[in-house]
Parts: sequence; C-alpha cells; structure tokens
Amino acid sequence: FTADRQTKSLSSVLPFYQGVHGERGGSKNCYGANGACVYVKVPLGTLVKEDGEVVADLTQHGEEYVAAYGGAGGKGNRFFLSNENRAPTLFTPGEPGQDRVLYLELKTTAHAGLVGFPNAGKSSLLRAISRARPAVAAYPFTTLNPHVGIVHYQDYEQVAVADIPGLIKGAHQNRGLGMAFLRHIERCHFLLYVVDLSVSQPWTQLQDLKYELEQYKKGLSERPCVVIGNKIDLAESRINLPLLKEQVQDQVIALSALRGDNLEELFLHLRELYDAYVKTEQSQRRSPVKW
Repeated sequence: FTADRQTKSLSSVLPFYQGVHGERGGSKNCYGANGACVYVKVPLGTLVKEDGEVVADLTQHGEEYVAAYGGAGGKGNRFFLSNENRAPTLFTPGEPGQDRVLYLELKTTAHAGLVGFPNAGKSSLLRAISRARPAVAAYPFTTLNPHVGIVHYQDYEQVAVADIPGLIKGAHQNRGLGMAFLRHIERCHFLLYVVDLSVSQPWTQLQDLKYELEQYKKGLSERPCVVIGNKIDLAESRINLPLLKEQVQDQVIALSALRGDNLEELFLHLRELYDAYVKTEQSQRRSPVKW
C-alpha cells in the first residue's frame, strides 16, 4: 500500500489483489525474473488492520507498507551440480507468496475539522471558503461522509478543512453514526466548532460537542480551536452573539456562511492556527502535513 495525497477515498481499492508471477530460469545458468510489485494507492490517513490489530498507519505522502511478500524462488539444476553428479536433473519449484486478509479503514487527514451538530451550517461554510461542494439542504444529516476543502492563501500555502458529518448527543456511545464520524476528528490538528447562533442558548452546543469529543478520546477537546457562530444574518443570532461570548473562553467568530459575511476574519484565524501547527511540528523535528 502506498499513501498518495491525490487519492481521496478507498472507493478505488479492489477487494482482491494478486501479485505478478515471476519467470522460470533459463539455460546457461540464467535466473528467472522476479515478479513485479503491485502497488495499491490509498489516501492519507489509512489504517491497515489484521485480525482487529493495526499493522500500519499511513499518514505521510509516499509512505509504504508491504502487505504481502512474494515467495522465494526455486533452485535450478545448476544448484545440484557436484563432482558425483555432473548432469543433474533435480530442481525445486518456487514457493507461493503470502496470503493475507487485511482490513482498511480511513480516518480523514486534514489540518482543521469543522465540528458541529446537524444543520449548524458546516457544509455551507465549507462551500463558502473552498471549492468543495458537499450537499446542502434544509434537513439534518445532509452530509454522511467527510468532505475536505482546500483554503488557498496568497503565499501559496494551502490549509485543508474537513467537514465532519454532524454529531448528536451520545455520539461517543456510537449513537447515530457516532464512531464513524468521531474517528475522523482524531486526524485534525485544530478544530473549528460551528454553532447555530439562532437557537436558544447556543453555548450549550459547544459544551455538548466538547463533552462528546472528550468522552471519545481524552484530550481531543483541548486541541487549538476557534468557535464559529453561524447564521449571524438572522435577528435571533444578533441577540445571542454577546451572550455566547460571555459564556465561552475561546475565540468567537460570528459569520454567515450563506451570505458570506465576515469570512475574512475566519481566514485570518484559520491561518494563525495553521502557522502555529507548522511551528510546533518543526520545533519537534516532524514534517507538517502539506496539501
């Protein structure tokens, strides 16, 4: 398996692969050619499991994992030549290659993750800040799979933002599609909490979201973040905005994904989070994920 940044899903992976056979040896002590390697491209963030155990975690572009080794070649009659046997006819056949059953699981890799309850406006926001086109509709759970959009900056830096499908209360107990959604947040280096400013007491959404993340994996809710108050174009939202800022300690950005209001402030803070992530990775002598 080869991690490839151009591959975005596991849909192209076939259920069965077979290696290429090697060739027989020839006359005049010629070796047979080895079987050609079969490479399977998988997206960044792919976990390879065998019998429920993780055997590989492919997170860097170009990273490889040998899923199965080919069998050893056989020995030709030249190997059995001796003073007692000047014209041997013995030989040994090549051995079969490895046969393995592996399970692939994708945890979306992105710099930032949009986290929020259904209908908070995450998909609309991703459409507003990138060229990604997730489905948008006026009912919950429009998004059933993560979508990754790329935010471009003038210095050619690119920040990947993942639209994580909406969580619900009890997601850490696998209610709804909780585990299927939560696992993608693990790969995000910083979070963008999207709350609906038009509902009563919007700060409770943030509290519930952080609780679900922390119950799923300790420390997940403590990652660098920004709180996005969406739907500021509504009258109820303008009333709730100062109340939200009083209740939370994190940076709050009020915007309208539908109308595109105040997206510049989001771009600014998103870049600050990205630069801080890159600086941290470099200080620890690790390579930051690039898109």
